[in-house]
Amino acid sequence: MRMLFFFSTIFLFLVVYAMSRYWQPAALSFILFVPIILIGLHDVFQKKHAILRNFPVVGHFRYILEMIRPEIQQYFIETSNSGKPFSKEERSIVYQRAKNVTDTLPFGTQKEIYVEGYEWISHSMNPTEIPHTPPRVLIGNELTSKPYSASLLNISAMSFGSLSKNAVLALNKGALKGGFSHNTGEGSISPHHLEHGGDLVWQVGTGYFGCRDKNGNFDKVSFAERATLENVKMIEIKISQGAKPGHGGILPGEKVTEEIADIRLVEAGKDVISPSAHTAFKTPIELMHFIQNLRELSGGKPVGFKVCIGKKSDFFAVCKAMMETKIYPDFITVDGGEGGTGAAPLEFTNRIGAPLNDGLVFAHNTLVGCGLRDKMKIIASARVITGFALIKRMALGADLCNSARGMMFALGCIQALRCNSNHCPAGIATQDPGLMFGLDIDDKAERIYNFHKLTLESFLHVLSAAGFEGPEHIRPWHINRRVSDVKVLNFYDIYNFLEVGQLNEGIIPESWERAWTSSKASEFKVG
Repeated sequence: MRMLFFFSTIFLFLVVYAMSRYWQPAALSFILFVPIILIGLHDVFQKKHAILRNFPVVGHFRYILEMIRPEIQQYFIETSNSGKPFSKEERSIVYQRAKNVTDTLPFGTQKEIYVEGYEWISHSMNPTEIPHTPPRVLIGNELTSKPYSASLLNISAMSFGSLSKNAVLALNKGALKGGFSHNTGEGSISPHHLEHGGDLVWQVGTGYFGCRDKNGNFDKVSFAERATLENVKMIEIKISQGAKPGHGGILPGEKVTEEIADIRLVEAGKDVISPSAHTAFKTPIELMHFIQNLRELSGGKPVGFKVCIGKKSDFFAVCKAMMETKIYPDFITVDGGEGGTGAAPLEFTNRIGAPLNDGLVFAHNTLVGCGLRDKMKIIASARVITGFALIKRMALGADLCNSARGMMFALGCIQALRCNSNHCPAGIATQDPGLMFGLDIDDKAERIYNFHKLTLESFLHVLSAAGFEGPEHIRPWHINRRVSDVKVLNFYDIYNFLEVGQLNEGIIPESWERAWTSSKASEFKVG
């Protein structure tokens, strides 16, 4: 697009200039044409807007439409709260905080507050003083020699390959400045993850990219080489993700460049589809030993796993394996079935995997009921873009949260829904050098930093309004949900939280009884 602009501009400039010397209408055209040239040149060399760098002049039409979109949407297309998967209001709050501009709303809420599903937090008549700095969470149990002090909000798993080089660089630079972690995704650690020195969580998926032998199996030597890098603070075993649980990762061939092929040890230009299941372990007990093996190979760093909750018996079996082996993960990342991804089959996106709230409460309850909750932290991952979303996840059992699409919006994502096509207009989810050019690393890193900082500030303000001195005081009964136009319940009444050690004492909820009694630490139950 830029080359087309340059060559067509030069050609038209010469033609119109020559004509203007002999023909009066052409002279007028020349006068009109010069400002367009100047606008185009400005667009190409500015660094604030990726759309304008990639689409000089014509890109302004998007911003003009954006300016009048509230009126268009209000009467014809979309209201502030009707967009999917993220509404205009949700996208706007991320953009505003990323740009560090006014994020307040005029004239009251636009949400329907007397309809089923509306949620709010109970505030206090005696608000606490707002803390100057957000608290951090120490991740690591007695088996870990190098615990990690984590931010309450971090960058969720997104691989280099799915994201562009510039996007990875901007994310990591923002994470370094803000003091939060950057999950590599299953595509391994690239040089771009290491360039700025931000904290990394290395995700190891079923393809074992970055730690695989020539047959695609786990290789402990190459794992140890990368896991002991100073930047790598934690290791996350990806068992499943919310967007496509039970399905391997997908990287379309269009995105598999020579560089990515070298990093992943795959063939360039061909689709990379990870296996659905791990080969390094086949049973819950083997998973525990694999966790301990990775912990030792990494030099004592925290190791955990990421899962979207599916069969209850599977998670029960994993917890029974923890109790039997006395090996505990340092953290569990619970992903919701509504989670995002660059590419996933429709059925997996829409119909497989427990939504985050349900999966989070189930995982928390199971660990509490088994007396294991104090051994590990829970990270919630799915649709976390505001301070209230953070508090809500903590009320349901999370210790901290990850955000993927929120961070993408902060990078400049316009929800074009072209992540799987290599044609992302913002230069984020693409390997096209022409589109990637538009994403300025320094500018977007600052936006990532701002979004993280101001989201945590909003979290602290809400925490203060509720009368809490720290997130450890948040409880499920503090969050309310309207279940009909006249009935309201709090989360404690809705989800029925368990008591510590309840499952070990044989007090099993009726809906769990069949799955609990049939689950075994020695196997993942079939059927």
